[in-house]
Amino acid sequence: MVTIVFQLLFELIQLYTWVVLSACLFSFLLGFGILDPRQPVVWKIYNFLSRMTEPLLQPIRNILPTVANIDLSPLALLLLIQYVLYPVLGKIYAMLMVGIA
Repeated sequence: MVTIVFQLLFELIQLYTWVVLSACLFSFLLGFGILDPRQPVVWKIYNFLSRMTEPLLQPIRNILPTVANIDLSPLALLLLIQYVLYPVLGKIYAMLMVGIA
């Protein structure tokens, strides 16, 4: 049971990583004028991606300075996920598995 919960948690985190990357790509496409935000489908996708990523990106934006008008908060979030969240969850999983065995 514990294994299934942690596998689901890791998959959800991986899915959120893809959402953050998609939001970055979509932001670039909008910024360079490749996509038109006045199109209803484009606006719905942008709105969805913004609502999914902004709650975690906004606190990071408040801490990180903007460098040459480049938003580094998605990079910081992805690094936090990769180098903090995954190892911590891995250690918790290992401790639970030792405790069960």
